[in-house]
Amino acid sequence: MMMNSRNHTEQAMRFAERRTREDEAPRLHDEVPSLVSLKLNVEDRSGVIAGTKYTRRVVVDRAPALFVVPCGDPRCQSEGHDLTRQVMSALRARARSFQGEDGCNGSVGQGECLRVLKFEAVAEYGP
Repeated sequence: MMMNSRNHTEQAMRFAERRTREDEAPRLHDEVPSLVSLKLNVEDRSGVIAGTKYTRRVVVDRAPALFVVPCGDPRCQSEGHDLTRQVMSALRARARSFQGEDGCNGSVGQGECLRVLKFEAVAEYGP
């Protein structure tokens, strides 16, 4: 299935906007200096149907303190799943493991996007 030029352009613009937000965000190591490592296990689901699962290992020394994950549906018109508040709150509390989820606020065609992103995180801290 070929993606039309308009969808491709919109996706490219969303990617560029997300990249700009990441570049302008404070750095994770400045916000949580004791954080040594962070791993996010992510599952992007469509309703009750199991979706894509992957692990994202965060490079703490270079990562922005911004956790926005694109919607797994390439047709979705959204800014993605913003997990920043959930993740940063847990990291500031020095939680070693935590989980959360976020429903997509975007739209697919004339309807709303029904995808849900679930995540489990494992963090390690130094002194």
